[in-house]
Amino acid sequence: MELAVQTLDGKSAGKAKLDDAIFGIEEIRGDILQRTVRWQLAKRQAGTHKTQSRSEVSVTTKKYIRQKGSGGARHGSKNAPIFVGGGVAHGPRVRSHAHDLPKKVRKLALAHALSSKVKDGSLVVLDAATMDAPKTKELVAKLKGLELSNALIIGGTQVDENFAKAARNIPHIDVLPVAGLNVYDILRRDKLVVTKDALEGISARFAGAKAEG
Repeated sequence: MELAVQTLDGKSAGKAKLDDAIFGIEEIRGDILQRTVRWQLAKRQAGTHKTQSRSEVSVTTKKYIRQKGSGGARHGSKNAPIFVGGGVAHGPRVRSHAHDLPKKVRKLALAHALSSKVKDGSLVVLDAATMDAPKTKELVAKLKGLELSNALIIGGTQVDENFAKAARNIPHIDVLPVAGLNVYDILRRDKLVVTKDALEGISARFAGAKAEG
């Protein structure tokens, strides 16, 4: 499979060859994508939410009502969950939300996410994502010329510093090195923009994963 390569100025810069095993999957598995996105978001959760249990609430331990004769139920202290200001029964505790997902599933999900962008016509290949100066206004004009208003841009091993600085204040534009490529960020943006260096990095990443397998 081949795709046209463009420059930031919108000019033609030849063609790039894409691996069909990575970018040419016809039947996109939504279930695999969902599992991977859920796995990513679960890892991001801080898990610091917590409520106080009955033993942690700071209230008096004095028996606040007499045992008999009140006409109500018998109670020993006010830290029980049924009272306002009492402890919470079975409330959230500090914990990790992360769960396991096989490497083969994660690799497959990434290939399906990349293929989905090609299938939708939402993959753009750039010759390079570099700028002479970190000027946001200039980059906005260039992206507008490429019809990119909501996109994930993947650079090479390292993102050009001027390009990254110019892009960081542009809404709905994310810039990542090829090592940061992930399923969630691919799917959350309308278009995926990869440089020629990034394509080589993606191929190397899948080749390494295949060797490990």
